[in-house]
This record gives sequence, C-alpha cells and structure tokens, in this order.
Amino acid sequence: MKEAWKTALASTATLGALVLLWAWAVHAGALDRSVLPPPQEVAAAMKAGLVDGTLHPHILATGRAALAGLAIGVGLGVAAGALIALVPLLETFLLPLVTAVQSVPKVALAPLIVAYLGFGAASKVFTAAMLAFFPAFIAAVAGLRGADRSHLDLLRVCGASALHTLWNVRLPAAAPYLLASLQVAVVFSLIGVVVSEFIAATEGLGYVIKARSQELDVSMMFAAIVVLCAMGVAGGLLVRIAQRRLVFWVRS
Repeated sequence: MKEAWKTALASTATLGALVLLWAWAVHAGALDRSVLPPPQEVAAAMKAGLVDGTLHPHILATGRAALAGLAIGVGLGVAAGALIALVPLLETFLLPLVTAVQSVPKVALAPLIVAYLGFGAASKVFTAAMLAFFPAFIAAVAGLRGADRSHLDLLRVCGASALHTLWNVRLPAAAPYLLASLQVAVVFSLIGVVVSEFIAATEGLGYVIKARSQELDVSMMFAAIVVLCAMGVAGGLLVRIAQRRLVFWVRS
C-alpha cells in the first residue's frame, strides 16, 4: 500500500508540473489556443462533461465495450496459449496465423469489421478483443511453458492428468506473465474501442473526439482524451494491485 501511495504522489507531481508547463506555454504565446487550449478551458469542458453529465453515456459505452473486449480477448488468448503449451504441434499451424492477423493495422481492418458487425457495440468489442488477444496469447505460451521441469516430472510420475498439471503447476507459473500482459491488454482494448468509434459509432469517447473535431471544439476533445487516459491509468493500477496480491511470491 505504501508503494501505491508513493506511485500516486509521484504521478500527481509529474502531472502537476506538466499542467504548469502547459499553462505557461499557452500564456506566453508559444502555443496557439486553437491548437492547445489553456488548462482552465479543458477543465471547464471536463466539468461540463462530467459534472453536468454530457460525457457519462459516452464513458459508459466506451468502458463497457473495452471491458467486454478485454475479457473475451484475454480469455481466448489464454485458452489458445494453453492449447499450444499442451499440444506443441499446434504451434506450427496457429502461431503464423495469429502473428499475421496481429501484423495488420487495426485501422485498416476496422472498416471491414464495421461492415460485417454493424455500427453497434459488437464491432467495438470485436476490435478490442483482437487487440487484447495477442499479449495474453504470447504471455500464456511463455508462462505455461516456463513451469518448473522438476514439478512437471513429479506430477507425471504420480500419474497426474494434463488438466491437473495445468491448474496446479503451469497456471501458477504463468500468473506473473499473464498479469503483466493484462496491463498491456487493458490499454490495447481501449485503443481498439476508440478506433472503432472513430470509424463508425453514435456514442463513446472516440465518437465525441471525432464529432467535436468537426466543430473545432478542441477543449472538449482534450477533455475526452484526458478521461481516456484516466481510464487507462485506473485499469493499469487495478491490475498492478491484483498482481501484488495474486503473485506475491515473486515480489522483490
């Protein structure tokens, strides 16, 4: 807990210094207000969005889609990684396919996804799941294969089943990898949702940014971006807290 407070204080101090530098740059004329509005205008836009409630449905839409995509992508990534770890022959067939799909920019795939799944939440969840899948998949393969060989040999001698070995040896060994990859997957899922909202959506923070850019409302655009940053930071912080509690045996 003390470490969490230190991290929070250091992050707050860094953020405060950046805001002061931002305010000075705008006041001194180094930055045009139409490009980067002063902090007080962004704060006023955030008040209008958060306190008055105009951003609430968009935050909920983005958050729900990101969480659903995160859960689906991580679940499928861990399942596919476990399958490869248990049946190494499948790596020859699955790994090139997964790598090829991941190599394609999601901005290029997003219009196709929207064309197939429509303008609703399904396309956003699918895009988020695609992005969250890969880090979980790689972490699962590396972590499940990194289990202690002596433990695996002991359970094999005792006649333990593959599922028993997976649950009691391989998954605990993979837990640090999986939770570390989850921090990346949280950010990727938000990126996937926002990309879909840029392409075609009627709600969500990405939709707000796109719609307000057409109206040149830069303050509200920055307010939505700040909210997205806060969501990503909060998600990463929750994962780090879970990591400290669940994989306590790897603490330094």
